Amino acid sequence: MTKYFILLLFTLFAMQGISQNKRARDFGLEIGIFKTGPKNAIVDVPGVSVGHVTKIQGENIRTGVTAIIPHQKNIFQYKVPAAIYIGNGFGKLAGYSQVKELGNIETPIILTNTLSVPTAMNALISYTLNQNENVNIRSVNAVVGETNDGRLNDIQGRHISESDVLESIDNAKIDNTEEGNVGAGTGTICFGFKGGIGTSSRKLPIKLGGYTVGVLVQTNFGGVLEINGIPVAKELDITPYRKEIIEDVDGSCMIIVITDAPVDSRNLERLAKRAFLGLAKTGGIASNGSGDYVIAMSNYEANLIPHESESRSSSFTYLRNESMSPLFLATIEATEEAIINSILAAKDMTGNGAEIKALPKEEFEKMVKKFKK
Repeated sequence: MTKYFILLLFTLFAMQGISQNKRARDFGLEIGIFKTGPKNAIVDVPGVSVGHVTKIQGENIRTGVTAIIPHQKNIFQYKVPAAIYIGNGFGKLAGYSQVKELGNIETPIILTNTLSVPTAMNALISYTLNQNENVNIRSVNAVVGETNDGRLNDIQGRHISESDVLESIDNAKIDNTEEGNVGAGTGTICFGFKGGIGTSSRKLPIKLGGYTVGVLVQTNFGGVLEINGIPVAKELDITPYRKEIIEDVDGSCMIIVITDAPVDSRNLERLAKRAFLGLAKTGGIASNGSGDYVIAMSNYEANLIPHESESRSSSFTYLRNESMSPLFLATIEATEEAIINSILAAKDMTGNGAEIKALPKEEFEKMVKKFKK
């Protein structure tokens, strides 16, 4: 019985550790004006699933993979309208040109570390070719994003395998709300603190369409941190570009936006641009060495694009331009909150000879009280 009692205690402690991961709203912060979805996560968009593989091994491996799947059908056979906006192009995003040209995405989105992009592409190709309906296809546009986790992770070791990527897809669930040091966010750093995976959502009122916008981020960038208007970096006296603080503000941020609104690729690009405003509200500056990309998709079922058709034309229903503004605001709000959640959910990490602390929560709680007055 002793063995099982110890196991039970370990499980309870582990669950307690998970429950202590606070998000922005646990600190009393309500970002923006729109309500969140029930999980306040990208998976609030119906049909969206997320999966992670987290690799923490030995003293030097701190990396992982995150898969975002926009709907539950065969994505190659039922492509999603999509667009990619490049905020700053110091990155290795794969698949951009075909998305720009054709306005759709035909694979899950994979996020990982910089030097594992080719491996992830190979895995996505294998995943696509191995589906029964895809036996005769000869081209796959794999979409893979990245940030560089080389400070905490032995990135040159290229420890992500194709099986890790495929496992992240297999792990994808429609209720996955994990944040912080998981998946592609395992070894990332944000504003000098531990970064990671973050997510949030917004639900528009029925009179504005009732649509949901979900955002997931992989944060690994710098700047002058603000959280819901609280000047955190100034309060902690850690602003960059001072001679006594030589903190590198370079890095990258991957932002994934999915909506169930009927939006075409042109307006999805406009939507993606607004996500960058959410990043700016957190104090990010898109520095010279930062790869900042927004991938925006619509999984509105009636507008999924069949790979083959007997018709020479397609007929879809899309929102008019003047109906986009509420979605723009929802995207800004959800992006800002997702980035903040990624920081608040992250924990201290050591790896590859480095130690990166999480944002000090007790000090942050004091700031929240101070600026609420």
